[in-house]
Amino acid sequence: MELNQTSPPPTWPTPTTDGDDPCRVEVADMAIDGVTLLICLCGLMGNGAVLWLLGFRIRRNPITVYILNLAVADFTFLLFMVISSILYMMENACSTVVSRVYLRSLFLLSLFSYNMGLYLLMTIGIERCVSILCPLWYRCRRPQHLSAVVCALLCALSIAVIAAVTSLCLLHEHEHCQMALISMYVLNFLICAPPMVISNVILFIKVLCASQQRQPKRLYIVIFLTVLFFLLFGVPLSIWNFLQQFGYTVMPSQVVFLLACINSSINPFIYFLVGSCRRHCSFMPLQVAFQRVFEETGVTVISS
Repeated sequence: MELNQTSPPPTWPTPTTDGDDPCRVEVADMAIDGVTLLICLCGLMGNGAVLWLLGFRIRRNPITVYILNLAVADFTFLLFMVISSILYMMENACSTVVSRVYLRSLFLLSLFSYNMGLYLLMTIGIERCVSILCPLWYRCRRPQHLSAVVCALLCALSIAVIAAVTSLCLLHEHEHCQMALISMYVLNFLICAPPMVISNVILFIKVLCASQQRQPKRLYIVIFLTVLFFLLFGVPLSIWNFLQQFGYTVMPSQVVFLLACINSSINPFIYFLVGSCRRHCSFMPLQVAFQRVFEETGVTVISS
């Protein structure tokens, strides 16, 4: 696989050797692609429900602003993955030929959503830690529109990073593209990942202490699980792409993108399960479950 531009979208077709049938379909690859596509579609529906509830049915508060933007990032990432998977399946079935520049563009756009999700998770963890460590300042001195301003700045940062990478990878030579991608992954690993991990450890300790005294707050559990699943399912994409720049492949691209799609699809189910599961694990309507998750920060449901 050539590395002259950037890492490919999921299951990018590799060149075939002489004598190979270009229309030959690998059953295992197509099965993984089908599972990935199904998970992406489920994730689109789940994140769509989050967008509708937090956008129109639940009053805004500092955390729901971040969660709403996280749902937008996950939704767009899954949308790009669905489009890329469908285009690849069409090409793999020899029904059409898809431009590689077009697929690379989709992949870079998906990286924008991926980076935005990473920045938001880091910010959510830091904000909740500040609310725990400095509760008086958080309640009395925190700027009212801080969440919206921070989300706008994070979006601008993600746009700037992807714009730089895109211009270097689509218009310049391999060396410039490689350095841009490496710089982006260094930013993700060294600047964004450590605060996210540290804040998640603090939240984990808070959940343990709360469970020994009283029922642990659902919001802490939601944030802890969201970051944990990102570390398990989302981080492998960054590691895989980083190693790709040096010619190393630790696992198939299909598996990496499958894990990334699971990460972007699982958050709505976390909100629902944590919000609806009581002592006897009895489930409740989706809107009520979301209210229970975010009610500790004063969230109320808008009456119809």
